Amino acid sequence: MNPFKAIRVNEQNTEVTYDLEEVTIDQLSEGEVLIKVAYSSINYKDMLAVQKNTGVIRNYPMTPGIDLSGTILESTDSRFKKGQAVIVTGFAMGMSHTGGFSEYARVPADWIVPLPGNLSLKDAMVFGTAGFTAALSIGALEKSGMDAANHPEILVTGATGGVGSIALQILSKMGFQNISALVRKDNQVEVAKSLGATNVVFADDLGELQKPLNKTRFDYVVDTVGGDVAAVLIPQLAYDGSMSMCGNAGGLQITTTVLPFILRGVSLLGIDSVNVPIHKRGAIWEKMANEWNITQTTLTDEVTLEELPQTIEAIKNGQHLGRTIVKL
Repeated sequence: MNPFKAIRVNEQNTEVTYDLEEVTIDQLSEGEVLIKVAYSSINYKDMLAVQKNTGVIRNYPMTPGIDLSGTILESTDSRFKKGQAVIVTGFAMGMSHTGGFSEYARVPADWIVPLPGNLSLKDAMVFGTAGFTAALSIGALEKSGMDAANHPEILVTGATGGVGSIALQILSKMGFQNISALVRKDNQVEVAKSLGATNVVFADDLGELQKPLNKTRFDYVVDTVGGDVAAVLIPQLAYDGSMSMCGNAGGLQITTTVLPFILRGVSLLGIDSVNVPIHKRGAIWEKMANEWNITQTTLTDEVTLEELPQTIEAIKNGQHLGRTIVKL
């Protein structure tokens, strides 16, 4: 196979840099399946991967990109055939295993989900890891009692980012009528409303962090940011309410007390999209391809590998809205 294009992250003299390079198949990590990548997408974790001391990438050089969709070129595993359309998200891809920001990828067969029938390769990456995480979050809240028939008050934090924007759309499509979007900037208000929010809340209006219990405002929260935002929301959860948690853009630490848990019976639901067992992934993707399919209305940009650094900088600077997919 001739050399092909990939983003490579390198460490030299304690400095981390990344650029578009020509690589060979020998520079791909090992795996039973070789995939011609059609699309990848850019997630918050991908931005962290090209920064210093974030813990996403520990061995250099590395090709980032935590998700991809594409077509199988070669497989030594009988479950997969040449020409089959597939999705790969999470596991070690883009971290310790060469990832999706490459024209070709080689991955373990146990990481692969066949592309559902109602989803194109492009649509799969409109969802990507962000959509998969949003679906996991909403599914966990459903199991905790969230039901459109009861007209619960729901809040989505980071509402115009990757996970939040998809969560808003899925909730709206499911028939929820009281969906608030947490935003920080004026230009995010109309975007959030276009995605399905019925109300917009500014982060500065959430109230005081110090209060162990506060007036109840929300039955359920899809939290994508963590930190002080999550901490100030826990005391505002209604009795028997729940909050899913999937991100740390707002910080790793949460300052709270036991009172919301022992006086209101609230629940925190941790969401991990990286290591979900492969036997559970297919059903989630089928749901996203069918009753939760919002790919035709998702706020989406499309870039090439050459243009990818601009989006990474926008995410780093808090200026990114919606989803950006990478066409290979």
